[in-house]
Amino acid sequence: MGRPQRIVLIRHGESQGNADDSIYARVPDHALELTAEGLRQARHAGENLRKVFGEERVHAFVSPYRRTWETFHALRLDVWRVEAREEPRLREQDWGNWQDLEDIHRQRKARDAYGHFFYRFAMGESGADVYDRVGAFLETLHRAFDKPDFPPNVLLVTHGLTMRLFCMRWFHWTVEEFETLSNPSNGETRMLLLQPDGRYSIDRPFERWATPGPPGGGCL
Repeated sequence: MGRPQRIVLIRHGESQGNADDSIYARVPDHALELTAEGLRQARHAGENLRKVFGEERVHAFVSPYRRTWETFHALRLDVWRVEAREEPRLREQDWGNWQDLEDIHRQRKARDAYGHFFYRFAMGESGADVYDRVGAFLETLHRAFDKPDFPPNVLLVTHGLTMRLFCMRWFHWTVEEFETLSNPSNGETRMLLLQPDGRYSIDRPFERWATPGPPGGGCL
């Protein structure tokens, strides 16, 4: 089949952590579940995706977190046409283990000032670390494209920051460009659509909260 016609990225539905961040002190990040609202968001996204995919086959890569798998199942895609596999490189930015909430709030404020790409959580990752593992995943993805029977659709069920960094890596955006963009909302999608010239375009931009400066100008 060659290159897929579309690569769809979706952020998981609202999780327990999105609704109440105090839960991070009691439940591991990877074990957080969707809220009732998160399930509704995922089912609504599934209604739209079923129209997009139609009768075509889909290869799905799913972050190993509980909330991403719950999102995938709530999409209610046709199981006969969808092949799904776990992909740890699409996981959320690691913050460490159970969280000291005061420390995490302090670090989040520091990250806002320092820059989301370069700031590293004390026991976790920086955005740059996520960018590197997304780049490694892209190598795997491109090799998969060479299979003659590869489906015309790819679905990535992942997280907001990871979605932005995937697009940054794919489209070769600068760090300055990345820093101006906001995460998509829970349950939102972005689609990379194959064009006649063999390149991909994004169906709609990420919301922007600032104007990027020149490359090398420092983080916002």
